Amino acid sequence: MDPATLIGFGISVVALFVFMTLEGVSPSALIFLPAIVLVVIATFGAAAASQTLDDLKKVGSWFKMAVLPAKVPAPTEQIQTLVSLAEKARKEGLLALEAQVKQIDDPFLRKGLQMGIDGTDPEELRTVLESEIAAKKAEDKVAAKFMNAMGGYAPTIGILGCIVGLMNVMGNLNDPETLGPMVSAAFIATLWGVMAANFWFLPMGAKILRVSELQAAQMELLVEGITEIQAGTSPRAVRLKLTSLVPPGSQAKEAA
Repeated sequence: MDPATLIGFGISVVALFVFMTLEGVSPSALIFLPAIVLVVIATFGAAAASQTLDDLKKVGSWFKMAVLPAKVPAPTEQIQTLVSLAEKARKEGLLALEAQVKQIDDPFLRKGLQMGIDGTDPEELRTVLESEIAAKKAEDKVAAKFMNAMGGYAPTIGILGCIVGLMNVMGNLNDPETLGPMVSAAFIATLWGVMAANFWFLPMGAKILRVSELQAAQMELLVEGITEIQAGTSPRAVRLKLTSLVPPGSQAKEAA
């Protein structure tokens, strides 16, 4: 799991446990299987109903994107790679990159460079690559909307669980000794719904959007580098232009 995500989840849960303890409520009260099953499964089902079948096939990758470390190369690494390619292209021509392109792991960079080597019109090359970036951002937005939908449904489903629990309470008014525990159990479903939404699902949606932004920025950096290489720009100018696209905070971090 991404350390930042794990730390955030942990802080939220610990804060809740501390609050419950200070209020004199045992954190073990949260371990109530009916409420967990209802909130987790019904919330997923409600969110799934808002998607297409093709969308649901990607749910596994969406959850991975939300909790695993983001796969975003450091800007300085990308810039150095592009500058090296620019130096070779400047000295030996674009065709000299043919063999080197096949060794590049990044499929987006490899595709862009191959199009440049094949003599694709610069405007068309940029259009194709930017369209691919837009398509990726649109797909990531669907993933974030799915998580946000779960965050929206979870509290309401928790309330449904509370209502069912209170119905059980009303059916047992002739047994006063059991009313307290039964009312408490009813409200645990509401607690799980609100907790799941605000501790997990909504933050996961925000995490997906943030990762998408970082990956899109990295791809846009590659587009600029590829077009400059195709244009025969000097390596020094390529480095200066690409460095200017990196946020100052990232530049300082990489320099350190």
